Amino acid sequence: MPTVLITGASSGIGAELASQYAAPDTTLILLARNEERLREVATACEAKGARVQIASIDVRDKAGMQSFINEIDTKCPIDLVIANAGISTGSFAGNETLEAAEAVFDINVNGVINTIHPLIERMKARGRGHIAIMSSLAGICALPTAPAYSASKAAVRVYGDALRGKLKAYGVQVSVICPGWITTPLTDKNSFAMPFIMPVGQAASTIIRNLYMKKSRIAFPLRLYIPLRILSVFPVSWSDFIFSKTLGKPQKD
Repeated sequence: MPTVLITGASSGIGAELASQYAAPDTTLILLARNEERLREVATACEAKGARVQIASIDVRDKAGMQSFINEIDTKCPIDLVIANAGISTGSFAGNETLEAAEAVFDINVNGVINTIHPLIERMKARGRGHIAIMSSLAGICALPTAPAYSASKAAVRVYGDALRGKLKAYGVQVSVICPGWITTPLTDKNSFAMPFIMPVGQAASTIIRNLYMKKSRIAFPLRLYIPLRILSVFPVSWSDFIFSKTLGKPQKD
């Protein structure tokens, strides 16, 4: 049975992925900054029979991530790593601050790199392993509501796609996950309409099912992915016009 490492596992899609992976003889390595919520997730997973180890580590801590992952992987080789930790910011009014943008890139991009790089050479040496990177549909067609978030998710999408070709010869699979809006704390603050928003349980099931099939690109829901994918190949003036009329990101009071 698999050993799965998940970052951002204390809430949202990370916590739901942990819950759905939890089963007898499965080992879960759960990382997040909020140790209290992480322990609650771990307890629920252990009740389902899973072996669980948690660590309160910030994915921006390169040395801490490398030390912890190397130690864990030596004791219990990791079969699947899901680099899920991420944040969002920004608004339609354009008040995304420099500090907020830097934080988004630091967690969404550097956090992914710090999560997967300690495992790349180890998985190559074993001739097996699966790396899953959490991108977004915003990384396929940029949203003016969240410039830094869109750019960071585009960066990890392209990075994962390139890494896939590099690691395929070593027996290591790379999947890039591009979900639309999901009912999580990340989207709870949005007061605008989010087309085809998906319950977190359904989203996690979709991800797990496609990871099991070792899909290279996991993008959903299709009725949102396909229009955005088509729009991404048209002149940017088209998407600029459409999004300026349809999207906004004011914060709830």
